Amino acid sequence: MVMMDTINSVLNWVVPPASLVMLAFSWPALTFINTCEWLYYSFLYHEDMYNKVVIVTGASSGIGEQIAYEYAKKRANLVLVARRDHRLHGISENAKRLGAPHVLIMAADVVKEDECRRFVNETIGVFGRIDHLVNTASLGHTFYFEEANDASVFPILMDINFWGNVYPTYVALPYLRQNHGRIVVNAAVENWLPLPRMSIYSAAKAALVNFYETLRLELNGDVGITIATHGWIGAEMARGRFMLEEGAEMQWREEREVQAAGSPVEEFARLIVSAAVRGSANVKYPSWYDVFLLYRVFAPDVLTWTFRFLLSNQGVRATSFMGTGRPLLEASSPPKRLLTGGESRTSPRLQLRQLDE
Repeated sequence: MVMMDTINSVLNWVVPPASLVMLAFSWPALTFINTCEWLYYSFLYHEDMYNKVVIVTGASSGIGEQIAYEYAKKRANLVLVARRDHRLHGISENAKRLGAPHVLIMAADVVKEDECRRFVNETIGVFGRIDHLVNTASLGHTFYFEEANDASVFPILMDINFWGNVYPTYVALPYLRQNHGRIVVNAAVENWLPLPRMSIYSAAKAALVNFYETLRLELNGDVGITIATHGWIGAEMARGRFMLEEGAEMQWREEREVQAAGSPVEEFARLIVSAAVRGSANVKYPSWYDVFLLYRVFAPDVLTWTFRFLLSNQGVRATSFMGTGRPLLEASSPPKRLLTGGESRTSPRLQLRQLDE
């Protein structure tokens, strides 16, 4: 035991500086290799999606909808999955106009394995194959952890952000392996960049990315995996995931239910599909977020000091629903007051209801 402690103490001093020196000398070679790889995938390798089959979960609006349109332009057959299929009829018609030969729509809850198995089996029954599985199910929040007045929301967030990706992957993987297909993952920069008021979301995304990075090694190239990591974009934050509905109950509304036309969402969708057909392992939008990774690894206190400074200037902390600016919890004493449209409502307990997948 003493010997092991001594060895670890020596390695703690030797390995980090030695690794940095090795990285400095190998950086030019690594840059050259990465450049060659980028040129190959950008100009020489391009998967023809004509008549191939793509499943898009969470396709009812937002990022999922835009990804469906990008695949439609490449003449792929689409299987659009959401909890409420009536939202998919218009998207299906749009996809056909953009070039999709066939579009199949199905209502399913991606956090339930049996429903995932059902829409995968129906896809095989209709098309006989699966080439790409695109998981866009995602749900975020902007509440301080200690101010959440209903812990039942925690497993819901974890279910959608983690299991809502794992279950479709689990049941579709044998068919993807048959065609050397690809899995596309909608992740977020919060998986490694700690941001206040996003604790559960960040934990779920970190678990998600680590799951797929490990799965990538297990599959050994038989099935490709593209992890798309985004920062602050329209459908995710600015337009909101949570909204207040009429009535005393708090309703849960996902990002895809909010119309997010134009700009970053469409651009992010284009980047995701382009990266997938190129066979890229990762796509990042915007890429300048990577600079914070250096601080996270080499100077984590800088990030901590920055967030503390920003939070210290906020004054009274007000937990809000994503993008609405409306308070979730104003005081620690009951009853909790929820404001909507200038009118106050009383809700003794936060009630969240998932509306769409």
